[in-house]
Amino acid sequence: MTTHTREIHLASRPDGKPTLDNFRTVEVDLPDLDDGQVLVRNTIMSVDPYMRGRMNDVKSYVPPFQIDQPLDGGAVATVIESRVEQLPVGTTVTHGLGWREHAILAGDAVRPVTAGDVPDSAYLGVLGMPGLTAYAGLLLAAEMREGDAVFVSGAAGAVGSIVGQIARLKGASRVIGSAGTPEKIARLEELGFDAAFDYHDGDVTEQLAKAAPEGIDVYFDNVGGDHLEAAIANLRTDGRVAMCGAISQYNSTEPATAPHNLALAIGKRLTLRGFVIAKYAEQARAGFERDMGRWIADGSIHWDETARDGLDAAPQAFIDLLDGANTGKMIVNL
Repeated sequence: MTTHTREIHLASRPDGKPTLDNFRTVEVDLPDLDDGQVLVRNTIMSVDPYMRGRMNDVKSYVPPFQIDQPLDGGAVATVIESRVEQLPVGTTVTHGLGWREHAILAGDAVRPVTAGDVPDSAYLGVLGMPGLTAYAGLLLAAEMREGDAVFVSGAAGAVGSIVGQIARLKGASRVIGSAGTPEKIARLEELGFDAAFDYHDGDVTEQLAKAAPEGIDVYFDNVGGDHLEAAIANLRTDGRVAMCGAISQYNSTEPATAPHNLALAIGKRLTLRGFVIAKYAEQARAGFERDMGRWIADGSIHWDETARDGLDAAPQAFIDLLDGANTGKMIVNL
């Protein structure tokens, strides 16, 4: 049996942008298994933007990370010791104790991975939380309907790239995305976006107006700030916003000031709905698994990954994620 392992702890809370000094690699002993538990060896772990908020000691929809305790997050793993009959050694599972090389979990805290024609990493991306967030956020939170014009910010990321493709597959009249490099813009065009722009190239409101001259009906917000302001300016009457994230503000040390034009939401009768996937997960899961399985099988949907290797690379991978260094899902191979 494996008797010890390594894990990443939060060494201190970031003030603004995280640095490597905020993380510490720690070697710990593993206890013996109790009945109903499994020992897993993590093979792939996820880093996600929402983890930045958990590094602050503030009340939120998930508890904050604790100083001198391991971080956690999505992971794919192999069962290497089991006291659960339904989870024999060799079973591939997903679970929520990433940021470490091994983990001990209750049998009901892991989810076996169904064998298929996709790599295991897909269960942290297109078939995992980001994919389900994209599906539920667009179709339930934003109530997208056939014929809607849809704008997605952070459109080359794990969630945004899937949102745009789902919008196209569900009959959007026009799909627009924003991203931060020419390479990402080119990739969005390959994925079937009707228009895409680099937010570094000029005023976001003006660029969106040019990309969607007749306005938009739905905005899927991963960025916040000036992107939300631009969307409000360009939304048509009865437009809807699904507020999924605000990555432009996660490292801010000063209060955000945008959007300045929120009063437009009154006359336009806009709906701005913040959401977390927990609200819609069970309602959306059956449709998500049906549709996504079909789209992947027939090649209608594609996904990208940016990978780093080794547990020691995880903190820098997370920092780079917040800087927009990823195209698609950022993962760490362990």
